[in-house]
Amino acid sequence: MEVNGKEIYTLEETQNILKVSRSTLLRLIKKGLIKTAKIGRQYRIWGTEILHVMSPVLEDKIRKKYYNGRRWVHKEID
Repeated sequence: MEVNGKEIYTLEETQNILKVSRSTLLRLIKKGLIKTAKIGRQYRIWGTEILHVMSPVLEDKIRKKYYNGRRWVHKEID
């Protein structure tokens, strides 16, 4: 699927484009790595935000945040 930077995507469409679970996508949104507009109870995401997430530079930032979060959770469990 080709992403148009000027289109607006739903959470489900973004989830399919990025091939991530709903919980992972919501985590990225809550961490501020994907900026959204919330209309009522629904999220809307600009295509440019999806393209930013797909860039290699941001991918490294996401990976670091994700692993830091996992490390924190595992410390709490131990």
